[in-house]
Amino acid sequence: MRFITANLNGVRSAASKGFFDWLAKQKADALGVQELKAQADVVESQFANCGKLTGHFHYAEKKGYSGVGLYTKEAPSDVITGLGIAEFDQEGRWVEKRFDKPGRKLSLISVYFPSGTSGEERQQVKYRFLDAIYPHLMALKAEREFILVADVNIAHKEIDLKNWRGNQKNSGFLPEERAWLTRLFDEGGVVDVFRTLNDRAEQYTWWSARGAARANNVGWRLDYHLATPGLAALAKKEAIYTGELFSDHAPLTIDYDFKL
Repeated sequence: MRFITANLNGVRSAASKGFFDWLAKQKADALGVQELKAQADVVESQFANCGKLTGHFHYAEKKGYSGVGLYTKEAPSDVITGLGIAEFDQEGRWVEKRFDKPGRKLSLISVYFPSGTSGEERQQVKYRFLDAIYPHLMALKAEREFILVADVNIAHKEIDLKNWRGNQKNSGFLPEERAWLTRLFDEGGVVDVFRTLNDRAEQYTWWSARGAARANNVGWRLDYHLATPGLAALAKKEAIYTGELFSDHAPLTIDYDFKL
């Protein structure tokens, strides 16, 4: 199963830059996208399907903001949108497809974590989201296998961003945020799949639009595959695609040795 995640920074913008043309050549079985920045009228009419992939979406109430999608070749047994928490569900942050069979409970999920870069108010929203999603993930993990793809908006370790020294007081690399990820991995038992396959430095998925950040690879690793251990152990190959510019994020692909 080839599973791609991509923060599109606007589905219309990414499409105009060739994202869906690129996707058509990838032989993907699943695609999670974040930051649709579009509503149902646009997405359902223009981007509901891509080749053999069929999308399900969770939209923000605010126009031109947030929103996530999850495309799969296989039809799910169930689709869940939202966490059941109004503050976050109105921002379109969670879409989950379940592929349950006798003897197997399995979910694929696309999530867009809040960013705190615009100021303290949004940073507090981010902390509330982290507080809410942790027990939700633990409850899911207790009953089913999952792969969650997301723009987490947190770089975990120093290796995960270029200028870590200068960003220790900035949202995305704050000690509390990093500690949340450490807890998720160490106590929660959820796996950072990319790092099981690639432990090299300068593996980034997001670059600031300011300066020549992308040209100089002054980036951050903000996009993740987060999986339960059984599925994470089946990951075989990873790739960050930087050959074309669809967004300020790059698509992250991971191949898993199983089928839905």
